[in-house]
Amino acid sequence: MKVPKYYRIKEAILELIADLPPGAAVPTERELASRFDTSRTTVRQAIAELVVDGRLVRTQGSGTFVAQPKMMRVRPLSSFSQDLAMDGWRPGSVLLGIAEVIADAELAAHLGVEPGAPVQRVERVRTALDVPLAHEVAYLPRPMPGLAEQLASHGSLYRTLREEYGAVVVTAEDIVETALADPVTADLLGVDTGLPMLLVHRTGWDADGNVVEWTASKFRGDRFRFMSRQRLDDAGVAS
Repeated sequence: MKVPKYYRIKEAILELIADLPPGAAVPTERELASRFDTSRTTVRQAIAELVVDGRLVRTQGSGTFVAQPKMMRVRPLSSFSQDLAMDGWRPGSVLLGIAEVIADAELAAHLGVEPGAPVQRVERVRTALDVPLAHEVAYLPRPMPGLAEQLASHGSLYRTLREEYGAVVVTAEDIVETALADPVTADLLGVDTGLPMLLVHRTGWDADGNVVEWTASKFRGDRFRFMSRQRLDDAGVAS
């Protein structure tokens, strides 16, 4: 099987950065093209794949650097803040807006309310060590008076809902698919338009089966991966 030239260059760059720490600068495209006796176009394609793979990160105006290892979200149920804190990352968020909106038919179906009912919309950028990682829009089935102030105090939406409004997520379903970063998301997360993203739709229910949240989150595909862990019974069936 014939291996594309850019892939051979990609493997060579991986060898070059194998012993470099996260944040270390990578030679320029011109320098790499000279080192590997190839074109800058080939080098650019190799670097682009390494960025998508999460091995390199580009910073506009500064250059290309060795990336931090991908962060992992572990299932079963946990929140973004819990996941990052357990892995030693400092979770954070930037609140973009909280508003009361009217549920259309699709949103009403997800939240278990009547079309036309007022619901709460919470839009945030989620961060780790102050680096933007995800664009998140959460919908709650009823308006929550004072939510902005309470969320600023607690940081975690789940903790805020639990401690201030008595709404506790005990069961959740995540649907994960791929999507490309649109211009708005790319600008918010500081990435290139078209970067592969992980699109996660989560529905969370309380102990009585009432919907507590329906959330759409776009995670940077170059910085995140998801792992699902389940317990199997004696018959080999997931419990």
